[in-house]
Amino acid sequence: MATHRANYALVTVLEQLGPSADALDVPWADFAGDRSSVGEFAAPAGATDVYVELQAYDVGAFGHEILLNGDPLTGFDVPPAEGWQYWMDAVTEQELRTGENTLRIRRDTDTDDAFAVGNVVVNWREPAE
Repeated sequence: MATHRANYALVTVLEQLGPSADALDVPWADFAGDRSSVGEFAAPAGATDVYVELQAYDVGAFGHEILLNGDPLTGFDVPPAEGWQYWMDAVTEQELRTGENTLRIRRDTDTDDAFAVGNVVVNWREPAE
């Protein structure tokens, strides 16, 4: 019998990050400025092997960050790519909290880059009941 199972949380963002609201033509995305709204999700005790998957549109520069519970993930989090991309990043330095966790995307304000974020999926392994 398995001791762990896979689980995930979907965090819907649907926001444009950038220096101005007219930087991209993405009518489905609300303008958020330099930081997305805070998305919340719950995780059980013992969640391990966490990774994040992110839908991003028209990222033009390195330096943007994914914040998990207020702390940036290590390495580069959202690489540049034209159009839509689906990016995966392992969570190596942080752990999920038992109960509520937060996720936010922060734009690198040293650039004039504008991009949009669709959905973010946080994946983990948890003890099987």
